[in-house]
Amino acid sequence: MQHPPEPPPARWQNLPTWLLTQTANHAHRLVSDGFAAVDARGYHYRLLATLDEFGPASQATLGRRSGIHVSDMVATVNELADHHLVERTPDPTDRRRNIITLTTAGKRQLRRLENRLAHSQEELLEPLSPAQRQQLTELLATLLDHHDQRIGNQDQPLG
Repeated sequence: MQHPPEPPPARWQNLPTWLLTQTANHAHRLVSDGFAAVDARGYHYRLLATLDEFGPASQATLGRRSGIHVSDMVATVNELADHHLVERTPDPTDRRRNIITLTTAGKRQLRRLENRLAHSQEELLEPLSPAQRQQLTELLATLLDHHDQRIGNQDQPLG
């Protein structure tokens, strides 16, 4: 028998970092479960969506655009190619690399994954009104943009 979770110590239960982490854990579970129901993973969605938006590309370019590390890219492409969701063809300008293209079946799978993702968003944000959902999204985007810029600025030489 599973017991309900016990409340965390009061000193951290209202810290934004704690709340964000716990909510992110729920979000990850909802998305993962939704994708698993159609025999997919988050990397599959990211790669299919990247191909749909930007068109055919090399694995290296897809990795940069999708944020999928090179060590995970080959396995992801292999899984999608095995299911005929992407096609690998030699690059006509450089035979050492492949160009990855989204197939018609891949476009259908992307639509299924987008439907699952929309359902996961609904489930996660269920207690919020439409206005609160919009506000939360804007606040999270502001935080992410701020911290992404800080990280980017650390890479820049000073003066």
